[in-house]
Amino acid sequence: MDGATAVVWDEALLAYDMGDHPLNPVRVELTMALARELGVLDRPGVRVITPAPADEAALTRVHDPNYLSAVRHAPMDPFLTGWGLNTSDNPVFDGMHEASARICGATLAAAEAVWSGDVTRAVNVAGGLHHAMAARAAGFCVYNDPAVAITRLLDRGAERIAYVDTDVHHGDGVQAAFWDDPRVLTVSLHETPLALFPYATGFPDEVGGKDAEGTAVNIALPPGTDDAGWHRAFDAVVPSVLRAYRPQLLFSQCGADAHRLDPLADLRLSVDGQRAAYIKMRALADELCDGRWVATGGGGYALVEVVPRAWTHLLAVATGDPLDPRTPTPQSWRALAAERCPGTDVPDDLTDGVTVPAEKWQPGTTPDPVDKAILATRNAVFPLHGLDPHDPRD
Repeated sequence: MDGATAVVWDEALLAYDMGDHPLNPVRVELTMALARELGVLDRPGVRVITPAPADEAALTRVHDPNYLSAVRHAPMDPFLTGWGLNTSDNPVFDGMHEASARICGATLAAAEAVWSGDVTRAVNVAGGLHHAMAARAAGFCVYNDPAVAITRLLDRGAERIAYVDTDVHHGDGVQAAFWDDPRVLTVSLHETPLALFPYATGFPDEVGGKDAEGTAVNIALPPGTDDAGWHRAFDAVVPSVLRAYRPQLLFSQCGADAHRLDPLADLRLSVDGQRAAYIKMRALADELCDGRWVATGGGGYALVEVVPRAWTHLLAVATGDPLDPRTPTPQSWRALAAERCPGTDVPDDLTDGVTVPAEKWQPGTTPDPVDKAILATRNAVFPLHGLDPHDPRD
């Protein structure tokens, strides 16, 4: 349906709860509460979908069956080792398989609603667990819901899907899942793995497997990159490779942890810069994919100050007009946030008071570290798409 948007939500998604851990589900609870109180979920054309957990058949299209068995068994065995489980990053919790399968089911529901034509866009803010590998938990992620959902669309006949990951960490699990598959273009903008998890992947020379060269694109940004540098990098790479690839559907992982207040990373974006990124991704979906856009959440560890505002902007962009950044946060929401996270500064509005600058990348100048990162990616990938890495028109 033209213009309709699915928002996939069930309070049961909050059961993906690792306890005293940075990935606190309160960030998702507060996002949905803020979006609801601001009327985003009541806009015309918005459909709220309650997801079912992904079944064994869907999960094993991406994950090793023995790994699924380990995830099911882990809560009953406090001494279990291996599979990336029972670590500080990936602690075991009761109902871990069921909660992880439900996250995958929510992203599956979003992707299938868009691919079937029931809606034009769909969002699952609880998803985006992009680090999970075929047989290993990693980076707070047990099952890889973007990979599970994209695989379902390939099974449904999709021929070209573009995945754009704006989380501060490299989207390594999704890249690995489709490394040899030319039907999926993975693009990741992230803090350089020289400084941040996952450390071993996310460099510009990672361009895809032998029969899929050019379908992995990595922009490894230096610590301290702000709104201006981040958007310069996005604009210098992402639209060009997407236009060359001609995707049928755009899938975005919208981790909020590139924000300057995030405690686990060192990029310097504002909420206003994140809002601008969502607007650009919707515009690319409109230009290239007849509007077909699936978006998930991802990382984000400033639980009150950043994530709810960023993802409320995401939900607004997906469901209609962007919200005015100066929109106040409702008093009732501020009270809920203060109750859930005592002692945290609760924001009064949806802006960091930043005007996002528009700086166009230009070759041939003395590059700063961001420009060096841009050129490294363009040199590695652009020729594989028939593009000139030194021509700013490409």
